[in-house]
Amino acid sequence: MNNTILQLTRIVQQVALAESPAAQVSLIVDSISDVIQADVCSLYRLNDQHDMVLLASHGLKHNNVVTIPNGKGLVGLVAKSRHPVNVEDAAAHENYFYLPQTQEEKFVSFCGVPLVLFGKVIGVLVVQSRKAERLSKESEGFLVALASQLALIVSDIPVENKIEDQNDRHRGVKGAPGIGLGRIRLCLSGELNSVPNADCDNVDATLSQWQQLLENVKQDIQTEQAALGDDMPDSVSAIFDAYRMLLADQALIERVQAEIRQGHWLPYALKLSIQHYAEIFHAMEDAYFRARAEDILHLGNKLYNAWRGDKGLDVNHIDGPVILMGVQVSVSDMASVPSNKLAGIVCFEGSSLSHTAVLANAMGIPAVMGTGTLKGLNDGDHIIVDGNEGQIILHPSDVVAGEFKKLVQKEKSLKKQLSLLKDLPAQTTDNHVLELFTNTGLLADITPGLKSGAEGVGLYRTEIPFMVRDSFPSEDEQVQVYERVLQAYANKPVYMRTLDIGGDKQLPYFPIHQEDNPALGWRGIRFTLDNIQLLMTQVRAMIRAASGQDNLHILLPMVISTPELMTFLELLDDAIGQLSQEGYAVSRPKVGVMVEVPAAISQIPMWAKYIDFISIGSNDLSQYLLALDRNNARVADRYDHVHPAVLHEVKRVVDMARQYNLPLSLCGEMAADPIAVVLLMAMGIKRLSMSAAKLPKVKYLIRAMSHADSHYILQQALTLESSEAIRNLVNDHLEAIGFNEYMRNQQTAAEA
Repeated sequence: MNNTILQLTRIVQQVALAESPAAQVSLIVDSISDVIQADVCSLYRLNDQHDMVLLASHGLKHNNVVTIPNGKGLVGLVAKSRHPVNVEDAAAHENYFYLPQTQEEKFVSFCGVPLVLFGKVIGVLVVQSRKAERLSKESEGFLVALASQLALIVSDIPVENKIEDQNDRHRGVKGAPGIGLGRIRLCLSGELNSVPNADCDNVDATLSQWQQLLENVKQDIQTEQAALGDDMPDSVSAIFDAYRMLLADQALIERVQAEIRQGHWLPYALKLSIQHYAEIFHAMEDAYFRARAEDILHLGNKLYNAWRGDKGLDVNHIDGPVILMGVQVSVSDMASVPSNKLAGIVCFEGSSLSHTAVLANAMGIPAVMGTGTLKGLNDGDHIIVDGNEGQIILHPSDVVAGEFKKLVQKEKSLKKQLSLLKDLPAQTTDNHVLELFTNTGLLADITPGLKSGAEGVGLYRTEIPFMVRDSFPSEDEQVQVYERVLQAYANKPVYMRTLDIGGDKQLPYFPIHQEDNPALGWRGIRFTLDNIQLLMTQVRAMIRAASGQDNLHILLPMVISTPELMTFLELLDDAIGQLSQEGYAVSRPKVGVMVEVPAAISQIPMWAKYIDFISIGSNDLSQYLLALDRNNARVADRYDHVHPAVLHEVKRVVDMARQYNLPLSLCGEMAADPIAVVLLMAMGIKRLSMSAAKLPKVKYLIRAMSHADSHYILQQALTLESSEAIRNLVNDHLEAIGFNEYMRNQQTAAEA
């Protein structure tokens, strides 16, 4: 067998790109049989009863369900031993288990290897031959290597012989929550990425055409924003603001002009320029900033289609609920459909952080992103969009559609119930009160947080104004941005994090040398102190924006040493002194540190006399404590912010904050996880900050239980040795108080 690595790569790539689970399993068994010249290749998958179900086979008959009972046969031996079994005569082995319906007696030899995911066997890959001979060591090694690569893919394939029944169920990424039922309307606008190169016949005329195109698209954006109505939140306005900023960006304008002067026609000059900026953002490891590449590509397609004279979707004959579907569904597409008829959005590409998802969230439209290219679709096909589970179902049966319609009604009822909590405190049944804050940013939700009852902003990310420009934003430009947030949350605390640039989040106009480990590199306070002129400008802008208010709190990221903290405090004093001399009415904001690096925990007693508060960044703290990247599919299953090590360290921070009388908050995914909320509340954390969409459910949970019960649960949880045991403990209580009922209803409909 030649070119083993190439064969491995080819099979894994083909399987990953297959259009359905049925196609995936067929490719696996057929490709392996072809590569190693085996008479039989079979794929077994572990079910909930720990039996092995035959998903697919090249060579064996399997018209009906074929199941090997738990632990039986050579397949069971492979699963139990977690080790390959390679024998020349399977029938002679003491573990042989005959399956008459497969007629496998014609095949003598047997070689099986386990498919292992996160330390657990999830399936077995088997090859058999008519000849009584062991599989060669080379071929056995090939199967072992291939099985390790396929395990992650196979883990998503359904069991119990339901593959054929689920051909029309496709998974993607959760874009916006909710359930939508309707008919497909395909968005088939031109793709800038497919534009070929061509010569520019008249440079001067093309340059004029480029300027006119910019003006036309600016006008289109204004018309689209008006079509969405005046009730759209600030997050939606920010999308259009971002488009306008990009259209006015001199760097982009001049780059297109330069490409035209190089002899390229306008579409190709635009393609090269858009790709340049998109690649800068796409190379960043931070998911939020990587999603900005999608925004730039969206704008590029918009410019290209305006150049083509594409008028967008024809909405004159829309009848009934519509699901927009395409490679990328643009803001223009969404604006063209009456809001009372837009029932869902499906994008073959994109992420939960793209502008399409942000807009869908703001409009309350269910959305699923990143499904991969789906073929054989037609306008008018029935579809279900399940934004809660990140899946779509094409051509659903009446039974499945009926179950999802019931779920939609339950969701409406729950939303109505949760909306009644907006102005009520997050207060337990025994009168223990928590404060619920929201996380936000320039392109994130501002108004939705207020509508959900947010009592302040627990984390405002200030990076975005720096990312969307071709140079550092001026002090006045930053003042305008910060004022918008501080005024929206007047009389409510706003915690603004200083610039967290560096490492994986690089500015396109300020290149940083590539680092081997950016998570441990030049980022956060390290970057800003080394570029202290930028930090001074930002701090001055924050203080000016807060003039006349007392709700500004400055939050320092990634602090690990007292000298870093003292340097910032000296800079803050200088900024206040400068602004006072310049005639501004300023006051000193409160200053705190983010506890997101383990090194910060033990230094809290030393810093207590210098700072006014602490904010735990649960995402980074959990990752650094566990040395696990939650976005890495290979290890994500091991990541859990209720891991015993994380809980004990968070409790240590809470205890020290109480000892030194430091107000404490916690932000990140942990703040919105019901299991964690119960434990954090018991520890004594009184302020949680999360996305606006999560606020109502967390408030509902807090109001449904007692603080005394949470304290009792915490004492037990702190004695447990695994995340699983801790989750089971708390989940039992959530079950008892009825919190899980809604989630069970969701799951029932999703599995229908």
